[in-house]
Amino acid sequence: MSKRFVVRRDDLRQTRWEDRPTDALEDGNVRLRIDAFALTSNNTTYAAFGEAMNYWSFYPTGDPTTGCIPVWGFATVVESRCAGVDVGERIYGFWPISDEAVLQPARVNAGGFVDGAEHRRELHPVYNQYLRCSADPGYVAEREAEQALLRPLFATSFLIDDFLADNQFFGARTVVLSSASSKTAYGTAFCLALRRGAADAVKVVGLTSPGNLAFTRSLGCYDEVLCYDDVPTALADEPAVYVDFNGSVQLRAAVHERLADTLAYSCSVGGTHWDALGGANGLPGPRPVLFFAPDQIRKRTGDWGPAGLQERLAAAWAAFMQPVTRADNPWLQVVRGRGPEAVEACYAALLDGTVRPQEGHILSL
Repeated sequence: MSKRFVVRRDDLRQTRWEDRPTDALEDGNVRLRIDAFALTSNNTTYAAFGEAMNYWSFYPTGDPTTGCIPVWGFATVVESRCAGVDVGERIYGFWPISDEAVLQPARVNAGGFVDGAEHRRELHPVYNQYLRCSADPGYVAEREAEQALLRPLFATSFLIDDFLADNQFFGARTVVLSSASSKTAYGTAFCLALRRGAADAVKVVGLTSPGNLAFTRSLGCYDEVLCYDDVPTALADEPAVYVDFNGSVQLRAAVHERLADTLAYSCSVGGTHWDALGGANGLPGPRPVLFFAPDQIRKRTGDWGPAGLQERLAAAWAAFMQPVTRADNPWLQVVRGRGPEAVEACYAALLDGTVRPQEGHILSL
């Protein structure tokens, strides 16, 4: 039997463990033991936007009222009936919260493969790619935790920065980021801060809760950090782009009302405040536009070619890893947990917003 964590789509606090029989492996398939995966607010965003962005479709439960939240991490091939994928290979990719996964490799090559299962063929290929660690130039065995925790998030951060720069920041010279202590937000702030001293430099303003204020200011990638309650009075009324990682309808309204016609662009990215998500009707200023990272990947793959995109992303990732892993006051502290109870506790803490911003949780079953 295998074990899988499922949630109710209409109430993310309702969860259960589902026992599933270990069926005989079909020709062309591989079975992988999921060794370790990251669980962050990014995953609660997947759940919050599960319907709108098809995240429930990757690992369907067979019950339309429940879903399996996908996570990034590492697995080992334990059984293979697919030529070119061998038992013992270590694979990085997109998994269910489970102790195993069965994939149907297609387009197998030296770097990895895609899952060619019928139900995934219409889903975005970014999430269907599985990388062989032995062939991944970015893989460092001692940094698996950081890769699982930050690599997917930082790719989004890099692409947000690139999207804004590609659009000349919509004429603004200030970028305001909510949930500024979250990993995707401070990754974006880091990329924006790399422009300091250049012609396209912008002022980077972070919005956060009082409890995360000191940590967020200590990062050094924000020019200014404000508490959410200070937005109506302290947020400078100047042309700005708002990048919303928070999702709270109340905060979105406060930013739009404060900036109004000086708000050049409103970019919706995540939902760290998953229980306060709401619509955008009636807001002053521009209507929020959902950012979908694969769209920018597609554009830049056309502009730069796949290798050119990966080179730029790799260079930014290498720079980002320096403050993240430095010996003195690193940005990230890896916290490991094992077993269903550890998964449940971490997931509940993420929903409650009580995970310390310095922490990155790596879990195993």
